[in-house]
Amino acid sequence: MAASMTQGARAPPRPGDLSGEGTQGLTDPSPEPKQLPELIRVKRDGGRLSEADIRGFVAAVVNGSAQGTQIGAMLMAIRLRGMDLEETSVLTQALAQSGQQLKWPEAWRQQLVDKHSTGGVGDKVSLVLAPALAACGCKVPMISGRGLGHTGGTLDKLESIPGFNVIQSPEQMQVLLEQAGCCIVGQSEQLVPADGILYAARDVTATVDSLPLITASILSKKVVEGLSALVIDVKFGGAAVFPNQEQARELATTLVGVGADLGLRVAAALTAMDKPLGRCVGNALEVEEALLCMDGAGPSDLRDLVTRLGGALLWLSGHAGTQAQGAARVAAALDDGSALGRFELMLAAQGVDPGLARALCSGSPAERRQLLPRAREQEELLAPADGTVELVRALPLAQVLHELGAGRSRAGEPLRLGVGAELLVDVGQKLSRGTPWLRVHRDGPALSGLQRRALQEALVLSDRAPFTAPSPFAELVLPPPQ
Repeated sequence: MAASMTQGARAPPRPGDLSGEGTQGLTDPSPEPKQLPELIRVKRDGGRLSEADIRGFVAAVVNGSAQGTQIGAMLMAIRLRGMDLEETSVLTQALAQSGQQLKWPEAWRQQLVDKHSTGGVGDKVSLVLAPALAACGCKVPMISGRGLGHTGGTLDKLESIPGFNVIQSPEQMQVLLEQAGCCIVGQSEQLVPADGILYAARDVTATVDSLPLITASILSKKVVEGLSALVIDVKFGGAAVFPNQEQARELATTLVGVGADLGLRVAAALTAMDKPLGRCVGNALEVEEALLCMDGAGPSDLRDLVTRLGGALLWLSGHAGTQAQGAARVAAALDDGSALGRFELMLAAQGVDPGLARALCSGSPAERRQLLPRAREQEELLAPADGTVELVRALPLAQVLHELGAGRSRAGEPLRLGVGAELLVDVGQKLSRGTPWLRVHRDGPALSGLQRRALQEALVLSDRAPFTAPSPFAELVLPPPQ
């Protein structure tokens, strides 16, 4: 049975069902469709949109009859007035149904899982988690994105591996899942096109932080994958969309609730993003660190997050009796080389020369660095005083790397894939004045005075005794029992 995409297909209720049957979707009390100005007025005045209202708005967005000003006005009305759980569920369904749907063999139903992150500095979890889950018997059809902002996204990181191709058809995705158990691909224009339009509009209308719009955007892309379980990493802190855990929990609760309404088991992890995840930031450098994690080594915070998120997914999808048992299985896949083996299969299946894939996955860290893009120069920063490393602030580090070319300001802008930074210290360790604490990989001239000052101010020292840094994993919001 080949994977296929069908336009506007309706299916019986099941996990990831888009039909609206078997959910608590809104009924339509009005047979006459409202005009867009009336819909905008209803939401502007704090009213509740019916299912027909929401579907009519999304249809107008896709067919081009909605003007840009009308789209912006509706987004702002939703941002200011909000949507309840049922409205958000219908918006999610309507976005998902705006394009083609992924279909998989029926035998895969309980195996299909995925993970999404709201984004962070040094967040290379997907590169490790997808192959680790595949090694545990799952199918992971990960549809990911590019970075717009501080540093590259998951696709940018993978494209620092020569030959890696993120453009894959549904039929190719099924072959990838059969061969490697996982794939990491880009979103096609045929998949959830309404979300692509609204996402771009949100970016320029100051409505990015709307909980219903974030929820519908994230879940619509995941619902079309036909998953049995999904875990979402909701970041909070100085370098995250949400500055504190309370605001992140509000989004997490909404994501879990809307997922349940749509028949999808969603768990949302709240994880801290004040300091970079791991020790490396920057596209090729993060690939190197992901490989190190799949060697069973690497930074403890990265491994901890990978095993916890993976453990939750294995438990949610019925592949483990408890979250702890699931986490142990993911850890074993990292330690016994099976996750690395799946990563090698995925690389070769997605266009990387098999010899290069083998060399990357079997080589030493020094050998790997020779095979990936490298910056022309390296520059080390020295600790300005004695002290214990209290924190390395992620945001100023990411902002300087963005200036150096590791991130983009406009869609389609090329990246300097070798540019990045390596932390040479861990939070909690004792540091002596003059000791190197950061190595910057750059293509251009030496760091400016402003850039050096911003980086040095990212290092926070204290006079307390050395300590063990806490896990970034703070909380897990679970779906209701089945």
